[in-house]
Amino acid sequence: MPAKNVLWIMADQLRWDYLSCYGHKTLHTPHIDRLAERGVRFDRAYVQSPICGPSRMSYYTGRYMRSHGSTWNGFPLRIGEPTLGDHLRELGVRCALVGKTHMIADIEGMKRLGVDPNSDLGVFARECGFEPFERDDGMHPDGYYDANPRYDDYLRANGMGGDNPWELWANSAEGPNGERLSGWLIENSHLPARVPEEHSETTYLTGRGIDFIEEAGDRPWLCHLSYIKPHWPYLAPAPYNDMYGLDDIQPPVRSNSERQTTHPLFKAWQEQRVCQSFARDEVRERAVPTYMGLIKQLDDQLGRLFDYLETSGRMADTMIVVSSDHGDNLGDHWLGEKDLFFDCSARVPLIIYDPRPEADATRGTATSALVEGIDLAPTFLEFFGGSPKPHILEGQCLQPLLHSESTSWRSYCFSEYDYATREARLALGIDEADARLAMVFDGRWKYTYCEGFRPMLFDLETDPNELIDLGDDPEYETERTRLREALFEWYRRHHNRITRSPDAINKMAEQQEPPGIVIGYWDEEELAADGRSVPGGTRSK
Repeated sequence: MPAKNVLWIMADQLRWDYLSCYGHKTLHTPHIDRLAERGVRFDRAYVQSPICGPSRMSYYTGRYMRSHGSTWNGFPLRIGEPTLGDHLRELGVRCALVGKTHMIADIEGMKRLGVDPNSDLGVFARECGFEPFERDDGMHPDGYYDANPRYDDYLRANGMGGDNPWELWANSAEGPNGERLSGWLIENSHLPARVPEEHSETTYLTGRGIDFIEEAGDRPWLCHLSYIKPHWPYLAPAPYNDMYGLDDIQPPVRSNSERQTTHPLFKAWQEQRVCQSFARDEVRERAVPTYMGLIKQLDDQLGRLFDYLETSGRMADTMIVVSSDHGDNLGDHWLGEKDLFFDCSARVPLIIYDPRPEADATRGTATSALVEGIDLAPTFLEFFGGSPKPHILEGQCLQPLLHSESTSWRSYCFSEYDYATREARLALGIDEADARLAMVFDGRWKYTYCEGFRPMLFDLETDPNELIDLGDDPEYETERTRLREALFEWYRRHHNRITRSPDAINKMAEQQEPPGIVIGYWDEEELAADGRSVPGGTRSK
């Protein structure tokens, strides 16, 4: 059976090192491991921003954050930005979403251009190029994310009512006396969510993913099955809420010298509330076991999904990808959330199972090649038989690594961070236009450019935990200069020249001038020497 489909699984805020195939000591994920045994595990995959929205927009466009312009959560992806869905629909591929995108639509841009948000074109533009089989971003109490009325109706149909069932059941804990407690408070993280496991978000989305595959028929498809968890709030349904304990928690990766940092930005970050919280042992002891339980539940549900693919025959014709939009600091480096470019945040798991026989030689292998999130879009385009679009897609197709083909691969990974809305920017009095960071990593040295401050530099060969900042050590000026130049060379590239392909530009250069235009020639003899003639034909003298 020829390969014709893609199942692209993404878990929100999943750390690369919290899977057993990546080396976690006590969190066993046998179903994800099983996929790695049949595919390729990428050991150095990095996202283009360690924040949900801009990272996902880079995945969905195949373009760097500075190229697509959606630099923070809640910053719309501008209307007209080409997406993976646009590229695949040209090939007759159905590109559907089940779950989360963090997409904010450019409604003002749609109004300006007269695009009806409810038209087919408008829906694709609103949904980041996907057909929304089920859009499900999760839901804050204040409605920051779009509510998913289908899941609310599903909960009500199963006896879990209220004005906001999602908040009242999925985001609320069950107290010892049956009372409802907020799942947003970390002190309640060890308690079971009120929603039963079989009706929880992860289980529900797995079922909806299966529903899509069953409904899709024979037309080629890409299904983006994008899970909300293990993203906070750190709250899991029973039995996953207390499946792990203190003995399962890995020690935090941090040092006292980091506490004494002289870097103003790093110091300001540590003073943010979420970072101060995760610097406390009691916070980690409540949050981390539940975070692990949510990953275990995800793995169990992926086992259910993979079993379905086997029995339905879809495993034979479907590429399967497991990925994440970023990690979670979990107290490492005295940080909470997913800020900055430490490996716990910017490095992500990436596993690809390619059903084609050309991939047989790499099954069960791992690669240390430098990979970026934007590489998936050109990989999917190639898988479906599309022509490369190097003027639009800035990533590199992963087929050579999947098929053990010789190739010239990249020397650097790049990632960016816009912290204009963060507390640290206000604490330091930085103008919003200057609140930007950029990372370049060459496989050993990780350099962070900090506008207005000295850089940060880590040697991951001698310091794999990134505890020793060499950003102001005079002994390493040569490395800093080399990496700064690599970063600025990347900055100087064309990032937005996307309306003309390289072939079209080369043809324009060969023609020199548009057809019918003659500039700079003295007479017809000079024209004839260049194989050209006067527009309209030779004139009589």
